[in-house]
Amino acid sequence: MPITGSFETSNEIINTVYRNATWGIRGNYRSMPTDCPQRDERMGWTGDRTTGNYGESYIFDNHRLYAKWLQDLEDSQFENGALPDVAPAYWRNYTDNMTWPGAFITVADMIWRRFGDFRPVEQHYDAMKRWMLHMKKYYLKDGILIRDTYGDWCVPPESPELIHSRDTNRITWPACLSTPYYVEYCMLMGGFAASLHREDDVQYFENEINSVTKAYNARYFDSVAGYYANNTVTANILPLAFWMVPSPGYEHNVMDNIIEKTENDFGGHVSTGVVGIQHLMRTLTDYGRGDLALRMSTDTTYPSWGYMVKNGATTIWELWNGDTGDPAMNSGNHVMLLGDLIIWYYEYLGGIQPLTPGYSKIMLKPYPINGLDHVNCSYQSVSGLIKSCWKRNGDHFEWDILIPANTTAEVYLPTADGYKKQTLASGKHHLHSRLH
Repeated sequence: MPITGSFETSNEIINTVYRNATWGIRGNYRSMPTDCPQRDERMGWTGDRTTGNYGESYIFDNHRLYAKWLQDLEDSQFENGALPDVAPAYWRNYTDNMTWPGAFITVADMIWRRFGDFRPVEQHYDAMKRWMLHMKKYYLKDGILIRDTYGDWCVPPESPELIHSRDTNRITWPACLSTPYYVEYCMLMGGFAASLHREDDVQYFENEINSVTKAYNARYFDSVAGYYANNTVTANILPLAFWMVPSPGYEHNVMDNIIEKTENDFGGHVSTGVVGIQHLMRTLTDYGRGDLALRMSTDTTYPSWGYMVKNGATTIWELWNGDTGDPAMNSGNHVMLLGDLIIWYYEYLGGIQPLTPGYSKIMLKPYPINGLDHVNCSYQSVSGLIKSCWKRNGDHFEWDILIPANTTAEVYLPTADGYKKQTLASGKHHLHSRLH
């Protein structure tokens, strides 16, 4: 499977984490994306890839691997719509979990957006809808999706020998994982339905989004304090990422609680498990705290990706405390804790994003966060090679970009007054600006 992406920065911790991620992802690709290649598990866990598949698809041309895996998922589906947590379903884990099997929907979305291939959506749409209807029938009660199996798996525990935290202040309530993800999957399904011209389904999923969001905010949002449920970072990050927070104004209150929790309670470190980490880096940056995301990505103290590096890791650990945790569940080669880190590397630091499926129209919008001197990023898309290479010297910003033939790009040049937008045609371009 060809390597399609390259990514390098002025920070060696980021570079090493990226190399470790690449090695770990590659080691887990066989006829399916597995959770680990080196011990007696080696299963196609869905939750490990629900968001991670988007980042992986920048590094490798994994189009056919993931298209095949979607077929594994549909082949494993029960007649009532239930999906397994592991596909192929060698382990008969049909727990009716919301966050894990949603990879069925997100992988199809990735293949469409990254490779411009809509066929998996067309092929599996009815099976995806059948799963969504199954989850609603059995587990949507008064607008709340009450079913969750694994929680925010592998939250950094309060004691170094533990696998899972026992501190209730760190543990996100089950419905505060499953319900936001139900809304997110309804959003994706609504987009699929619109492209398939299934107008009744478009209206159905829109109604689900509105009714569930309203019920969820009524049940779990404290509008005075500005946080959700028991105020974990994951409980707050998911409604922000999925556009569920009442507006205007409350979004920044929720983000303030995320920042306060992260900086004061956890010393600027990650406090999420597998679920929360899927949206942490991008949401922090979207709300103006790219500096905190960068701090997390370059930190070398526990818990962090850099901590793994400093302790000799050459892939990504299963546990944030993989050097001290109980060996009963402690793999040195998992990819699930990457979350949205690789997406953040390419789409935020590098600034490369698709405006249309397959990159016929591209958005180039880098975030030159203080602390990074340069980023060199490239992606061999199905429309051609895209490059975004920038460097900063004090307040001077220089940016070299390459836009493939027969494509156009909306280019956002960072300046002292925000971004300056322009549309550029294919070819090489050199841009520069003042940042302060």
